[in-house]
Parts: sequence; structure tokens; C-alpha cells
Amino acid sequence: MKQPNDLILRTTTQLIAFILLGFSVYLFFAGHNAPGGGFIGGLMTSAAIILMYMTYGFDKIEKILPVNFRTLFVTGLLIATLAGIGSIFFGESFLSHTSEYFNIPLLGEKHLATAMIFDLGVYLVVVGITLTIILSISTDSDDNESDNVGV
Repeated sequence: MKQPNDLILRTTTQLIAFILLGFSVYLFFAGHNAPGGGFIGGLMTSAAIILMYMTYGFDKIEKILPVNFRTLFVTGLLIATLAGIGSIFFGESFLSHTSEYFNIPLLGEKHLATAMIFDLGVYLVVVGITLTIILSISTDSDDNESDNVGV
């Protein structure tokens, strides 16, 4: 079946996905000092990727973004767990963190915290779970419709 030529949808998707991904990065890095963090950043990233799946189709995005989202979820869970356990090795309580200011070339002085490692794990878990669930539901409904065509 030939796809319709949705020039306006494809053009606006490129802009909106870029804005969503940029804002998700901002929310991720702002999260340990202000509202935001891994959870909402992960949801914003998932929304951008789902928009791209809806616009360009499953097969095209799978070629561009060959990521196993179940593996992404497990990796994120492992990172978040290790971030919590890591503090125990330094004699601190579970999930305690530390922070420091660093002078980063081209970015200047930035405040970095070990909580960002935990946020990275949460980010990957949210992206992995959200996309696994939504893509499983969308591909499952396509399979069921094709099974019922002859009935």
C-alpha cells in the first residue's frame, strides 16, 4: 500500500521532534537542581520518538533508530541501581549523592551531581518502558487486524 504524501505533517514533525528532544535534554540536566530530571526528560524523548513513528512508519524508523527498547530499559534499571548502591561503598546511605562545580571547556563552570547518574538510569527506564509498551500495542493491533481480514 502506498503511503500518502503528508508534506505538512513530515515537515512539522521534524521541527517538533527537534524541539521535544532539545527540551528533554534541558529537563534532564536541570533535574537535580530544578523541576525536571530523568522521568520527565524520558517522557519527552518518548513523545518525540512516537511522533516520528506515527509520521514516518514503523519500518523506516526501525532502520534509522535500531534500538531494542527492552534492552534500554534493563540498562537503565542497572544504572539506577548501581548509582544507589555506589554510595554504600563510600560509607554513605543508599542513594545519597554528592555534587561539585566543574569547569567544562566551551560550557564554562557547571554544577554536576552524582544524582545525574541515577537520573540517567531513570531516563533510560522511562524511554525503554514507554516505547516498548506503545510499540507492542501498536504492532499487536496491526497483527490482529490482518488476522481478522478473512473472517
